[in-house]
Amino acid sequence: QCQLSGLWRNEQDSLMEISALRDNGDFQGKYLTRVTLSGGCAHISPLKGIQQQPVEGGWPTFAFTVRWDKFSNATTAFAGQCFVDSGGKETLTTMWLLREAVGSLKEDWKATR
Repeated sequence: QCQLSGLWRNEQDSLMEISALRDNGDFQGKYLTRVTLSGGCAHISPLKGIQQQPVEGGWPTFAFTVRWDKFSNATTAFAGQCFVDSGGKETLTTMWLLREAVGSLKEDWKATR
């Protein structure tokens, strides 16, 4: 079984800490990103999410959002799945979508990455 709670590090050296998972799948935590839109230093931002309870022997799927409120007017949504390899190593695979606030509807085209 893959345990989503704990400390995770990604390929860009950002850190994510997920607090204990509630029985209904809800979780929260902190995301310390090393990658910023402004190119500045690392910042801690809050995250909230939910894990789909896996069926017997399955790998759980999950989704969470990070609000980059300390240094950017943007929010990122992540969706992924947790796996455990034959050696017991846990890995999260995710896709993300970042939405940055823009000043007008005309600028909407450049707001999503």
